[in-house]
Amino acid sequence: MKITRKALPPLASLLPFEATARLGSVTRAAAEIGLTQAAVSKQIRVLEDDIGTALFERRNRAVHLTDDGRAFFRIVSEALMSISASATELRQRYRDGDIILRSQLCEGLYWLMPRLAGFYEQYPKIPIRVSVSTEPITEATERFDLALQTTGRDSGTAVAVFAASDDVFPVCSPDYLRGRRIPLSLEQLPTLRLLHHEVHPQDWVRWDDWLAKLGQEIRIEDRGAVYDSYPMMMQAVLEGHGVALGWRRTVDHHLKAGTLIRPFREHLSLPDGLTIYQPANQRMRNGVSVLLNWLKAELS
Repeated sequence: MKITRKALPPLASLLPFEATARLGSVTRAAAEIGLTQAAVSKQIRVLEDDIGTALFERRNRAVHLTDDGRAFFRIVSEALMSISASATELRQRYRDGDIILRSQLCEGLYWLMPRLAGFYEQYPKIPIRVSVSTEPITEATERFDLALQTTGRDSGTAVAVFAASDDVFPVCSPDYLRGRRIPLSLEQLPTLRLLHHEVHPQDWVRWDDWLAKLGQEIRIEDRGAVYDSYPMMMQAVLEGHGVALGWRRTVDHHLKAGTLIRPFREHLSLPDGLTIYQPANQRMRNGVSVLLNWLKAELS
């Protein structure tokens, strides 16, 4: 059902009406909600004129609900209590409790978690909870304070507050190419078993996209193995199943540890490959700005 402005009574009159009906007194209602008696009486008259019926009987300086007023009071009281309870819950959730950092699964596993201990050590009194997902932030079902996501994925009304660069290049395990001279030339790429990450919509760089942006005429299409999960594909790479495209921020620790290598020199630079988002129209809670500045420093 569509709610129209004309169908609603004057909203400013509902609180004076509810207080007067509950307390049985214009004077006490005025004191409770911080208005004058004249203002409360005026709001009740406005409400009665809008509805077209008397809601109170006025006898001996006292007010008594009519039958219509009693029925309307039950509805208004329940509605205002429901709104009040929901608003209180939201205020509590956004003022207290953990700061929620939403992250894509791969960045959460491979980039964020190895660094988060440093944040806790530096800011032990700021509680952070990481929520990871393979879905874009438009599919988020719980609130978040900041979100880390690949630039270009659907972000809806969320506001981009910082963008960081990234690089995309092939990676594989040392065992997969053991005995071959590294680096290889791109002409040798079709001879390798290539691993693909496919999602819908396809908002990740694919092999043919990567080659085209490097000015190469080589095309791979879907030859090789296809994965719908980037972490699963990366595990397959680590196990020596083939060569995949890796994002620097998610594979850098493997390269440093020697569990992955770069078989080609070529790489694709993404000046704004990763973006931090904040929900629109949301006031930044205490500690969120600290987390944001820490993320900026780590990504810079």
